[in-house]
Amino acid sequence: MPEQPYWQIEMRTTFRILREVARGGMGAVYEAHQLGAEGFRKRVALKIILQELTDDPEFVDMFIAEAKLVADLVHENIVQIYQLGSAAGRYYMSQEFIDGVNLGDFVQRHHERGLAIPVELCAFILSRVCRALEYAHTRRDPEGKLLGIVHRDVSPGNVMITTGGVVKLTDFGIAKARTLARDFEGQLLLGKARYMSPEQARFQSTDQRSDVFSAGILLYELLSDAPLFAGEDTLVTLEQVVDRPIPPLAEVAPRPVPDALQAVVDRALQREREARYPSAGRMGLDLERFMYSDRFGPTNLSLHRYMKRLFPERVVDRIDPSVPDPYFERLEAGGA
Repeated sequence: MPEQPYWQIEMRTTFRILREVARGGMGAVYEAHQLGAEGFRKRVALKIILQELTDDPEFVDMFIAEAKLVADLVHENIVQIYQLGSAAGRYYMSQEFIDGVNLGDFVQRHHERGLAIPVELCAFILSRVCRALEYAHTRRDPEGKLLGIVHRDVSPGNVMITTGGVVKLTDFGIAKARTLARDFEGQLLLGKARYMSPEQARFQSTDQRSDVFSAGILLYELLSDAPLFAGEDTLVTLEQVVDRPIPPLAEVAPRPVPDALQAVVDRALQREREARYPSAGRMGLDLERFMYSDRFGPTNLSLHRYMKRLFPERVVDRIDPSVPDPYFERLEAGGA
């Protein structure tokens, strides 16, 4: 058995590390049990800074700032942060463990099976992303002042879908907010080029409407089953974000897209901020009107049942089959 890293030994009275879940260029994520008195344990995710980055003060400051910013964002559709700590000189975050997949994996499973994502489920997933953004955008400090949060990295890897059918926005690592002492906007390119707003791509100041544009890209791609902006390199992609004409969904989508959804996409993807939705909440409301105004639309229960069908190897069905779900029944019958 490989020797246990020293930082894990130092943490073992508080956490039991179970396995590594993911590793990137800046950190690793582990599944762990948080331990307590009388045999208490809670399943959590531990996000750990890579050893080689612990001496980078700018990165460490961003990591700490993310934990402090998200600590009080308590919402069904946002991954919650529980604790910020350090062990053996390495900072870690204890956060909500998500048993599920990210939106990129969700899309990839459809590609593997030759399926198109049901139109109303596309709308449902993005409506939940919009509600998460609305909550973050409107969050205030104890004195009642807006925090001015802008996520700046709304992308498939940062949207999670749990096996229970709950959509969650995560990774506020490059978010801006009034309370953060350091902000590199206008100096560094922050975020993923394919999902940036035009103002991000131009190194301009952003506000909540920047996240609306990014959410519009996600909705467009779910409905079209294809990338919207995908140049051969970052510079070309940024140029596309700024001025490439956006094809109507009717020209690229694998199945008909209702006019009401095309209208949501069109407004979210306006390059002039003043022409966009003024808030993620307004975009979410239009998506909900589309889903629920004249019929029973999808719910968390519907998405859970769909996840069970899509990922049978990992989703345990804990729903009483006698509980009706009109949307899912319509979907199974081919009417959605």
